[in-house]
Amino acid sequence: MSVATISAPVAVKVLGEDLEVPVQGGRLVSYANLDYAASAPCLEPVSAAVAAALPAYSSVHRGAGYASQLTTARYEQARHTVRAFVGARPDDAVIFTRNTTDATNLLASCLPPQTTVVVFDTEHHASLLPWERVVRLAPPAFPGEAVRQADAALAEIDGPKLLVVTAASNVTGELWPIAALAHIAHRHGARILVDAAQLVPHRRLNLTALDLDYVAFSGHKLYAPFGAGVLVGRRDWLSAGQPYLKGGGAVKAVTDSAEWHEDAEPRHEAGTPNVLGAIALAAACDALTATGWTPLVREEERLVARLREGLSAIEGVHELSLWGPDHPRVGIVSFVVDGYTAREVAEALSGEYGIGVRDGKFCAHPFVRHLLGTSSADGGCEDGTTAAVRASIGIGTTEEHIDRLIGALRDLVTRH
Repeated sequence: MSVATISAPVAVKVLGEDLEVPVQGGRLVSYANLDYAASAPCLEPVSAAVAAALPAYSSVHRGAGYASQLTTARYEQARHTVRAFVGARPDDAVIFTRNTTDATNLLASCLPPQTTVVVFDTEHHASLLPWERVVRLAPPAFPGEAVRQADAALAEIDGPKLLVVTAASNVTGELWPIAALAHIAHRHGARILVDAAQLVPHRRLNLTALDLDYVAFSGHKLYAPFGAGVLVGRRDWLSAGQPYLKGGGAVKAVTDSAEWHEDAEPRHEAGTPNVLGAIALAAACDALTATGWTPLVREEERLVARLREGLSAIEGVHELSLWGPDHPRVGIVSFVVDGYTAREVAEALSGEYGIGVRDGKFCAHPFVRHLLGTSSADGGCEDGTTAAVRASIGIGTTEEHIDRLIGALRDLVTRH
């Protein structure tokens, strides 16, 4: 059987493709990284961009020296690159954060008074937890019901309102109807925040075409694991909200009180920012754009189909899905194995086969409980019984990785 990587049609590669890991018996085997949804490995062009920036690294915005001026230019260029990558409007703010969670909490701190947030129980905790006034909706049985539920909930709310939704589930990989949800939100005078953390490593996103108000995502899931994320969107709420951090850079002047920047970007980027993280994030955006989405998506879809077909052929392995096997998704597949806890499966895959997957509730406890049909009283973070296994793919995934996982699971189920 031929071995093809998701990057085979193009030049972009990840670091660590030759990593070897120990397995039982002391052997070393090539690592099958199927945990991209947690954190993706670093792209080679990202590593190169950071290395190129390091010799002249300096603090940004307030230095007259050459190194400071050059680093400032690189940092601000990263902002323009990210804006273009997500198809943002020319006047949208691009605020660098630590990650998607940080970006979501930043927006939460800037909501107008008495804003009500509508969010589905299928969301990542970063989207469920930051809000003071929140309406939580039950998992919808199909995409149209998601739109209907949002429509009904928003219609009942007076005052400012925000709909929060993922673009691609971090549990099942399923794509959400964000364009339709944006339309419904705006029809009710609401805004929409889209968690794009699991979408942007796999699909092109155009904020303007989709008419989204805010988008958040993380560099560490976009092949840029240098500690930066981003919030992109409309400036007015961000410029009116209290600075996310109060300190140098967020102020225009300090006397007995502070005069804060009206511009959303410096207002919420106090202190010395993560310059290298921003440069890395922009380099990842450039590399994926230059690679082209068509070959990436085509190869990912082929590998996901191979994985799901293999899992479906193993008796005792059950894939988790909200909207059924035919609904479009990115390269994320979660499943359970009869007779094993999720942790037992993950440990066996790692220790015996050199395969890295994720096990647990994936920071989406209500959703995983819903998919597993368990009650809200079942399972906290440490409970391994109310949990699942997640395999996720990306640039660097090969057919051999997929086939090794399928073969390993087939071996495990035959032991019972």
